[in-house]
Amino acid sequence: MTDTLQKWATWNEIHQQPSIWRAWGQTLDVAGLRDWIASQDADEVWFCGAGTSAYIGDIISAAVPGTRSVPSTDLVANPRAFLTGNRPLVVSFGRSGNSTESLGTLDALDALAPDAPRLHITCNPDGALATRSAPGPLKVISLPEVTHDAGFAMTSSFSTMLLTALALFDAPCDVAKRFNALADQLDALLPSLGSPRPDRAVYVGSGPLAFAAREAALKVMELTAGQTPALWDSTLGFRHGPKSFVRDVTAITVFSSPQAPTSAYDADLVTELRAQFPDARVTNIGPLGDIPIDMPFGPAWAAPLCIAAAQIDGVQWASDLGLNVDDPFTGQGTLSRVVSGVKLHGVGA
Repeated sequence: MTDTLQKWATWNEIHQQPSIWRAWGQTLDVAGLRDWIASQDADEVWFCGAGTSAYIGDIISAAVPGTRSVPSTDLVANPRAFLTGNRPLVVSFGRSGNSTESLGTLDALDALAPDAPRLHITCNPDGALATRSAPGPLKVISLPEVTHDAGFAMTSSFSTMLLTALALFDAPCDVAKRFNALADQLDALLPSLGSPRPDRAVYVGSGPLAFAAREAALKVMELTAGQTPALWDSTLGFRHGPKSFVRDVTAITVFSSPQAPTSAYDADLVTELRAQFPDARVTNIGPLGDIPIDMPFGPAWAAPLCIAAAQIDGVQWASDLGLNVDDPFTGQGTLSRVVSGVKLHGVGA
């Protein structure tokens, strides 16, 4: 099975994550970038992106005080609702840096908040986020080009942009040592991942891991071209209606927090689901889980480790369905690796 999967760029991009993190942890100028961020005297820190890039901001803002996730899809649709009377530090994430919403965010900032400082974290040194100038302060972090995933699904691009931002905005730490520890854990974890394809999948978690669940669900739906419906929710929110999604052949994954009392709520849900849906497959990922993941740095830092399980499953399930793993929508023309075809409109009066 592994030999068959190795022909896909996406499979290899998942497995290259540990080596990327180790090398990048030695290269990233954390001290210099933190000094630049502190010097901007911004009112607030915004994390902007679309799709998976937006979920990076969701994960971080759920863990780091004083930060806010503002998806570029929201900002571009109604820029004046956000860019009026404040001076945020706008952190934009983008694998290609060329999506329509990335360009629209830059346009909106130019028009409505030209003096707002900007930090661009991107995987493409030739994209707009890396090359376009700004009227105000601008810093660009170009990740190693190996993170510019060739596959449709964002994998190493997602995790490396997330860890980069955590290194800059979470509490100071020995970044190289932390990246190495996460890489070692993922190296040990990857060979054990993979499960049979279900009829549908559910991912839940709390705090940052709720948004890790959102990314996990997206990975499965993207890679299987919608043939494996997937739902995400928070641990406590799941009971309030979304649990009706579960059928007998459903894979339910609970990302368990290391923090009390959150961990107790996660454990309670696992017990409840196993009792109520004995034919469903319920998997607990986290400390002391069915798939054990240590989380000594907190749940946000562990998000890439949790999501790796969905990345692996998504590739395997796509292959089982006979899909082109690197472009599951081949021949459909409905989704593309870089979102295009969105008509940008002016910022309005």
